[in-house]
Amino acid sequence: MRVRVRVRGLVAGAVAAGLGAAGVVGSGGFAGADAGGPEADLAYHGAVSLDRGRIDLRVTPRNHGPSAVDDATVRLTWSAPLAARQQLPDGCARVGARVVVCRTGALAADGVGEQIGLRLRLRGAPSEVTLDLGTVWNGGVVDRNRGNDRQRVLVLDTGDAYYF
Repeated sequence: MRVRVRVRGLVAGAVAAGLGAAGVVGSGGFAGADAGGPEADLAYHGAVSLDRGRIDLRVTPRNHGPSAVDDATVRLTWSAPLAARQQLPDGCARVGARVVVCRTGALAADGVGEQIGLRLRLRGAPSEVTLDLGTVWNGGVVDRNRGNDRQRVLVLDTGDAYYF
């Protein structure tokens, strides 16, 4: 299957560092790197709903500090394949049949970033889907608390919002 990717404003650092369709390649600037450098604590909160194969997702990135983050990339992986055509906002790109990555923009120490909003279509209409969220590129900061930037959310096809 050929996946067409249209990139508009995707995190240049993630692309330059080797983020590809298979995931992350390389070592510098990626989440979980324990090398020296400024320390930050990235987290993601939001809501997601599923209604007859249509996904509505809102994610707000947060940096609990103590250092600012110039930019980061969050990976959104679905348990079911996405429909072939998607309309993605600036700063987001599809990198696989089930994966979208989005830039967070700059995050001040102990600050909240701009909300990322996506409306996606799944291939078919599954009765449930899981969403895995996680940082894949963090601009070179050290994040020692990986528990709050990796999440798995079960979303049932009810049209109800599931908060994380």
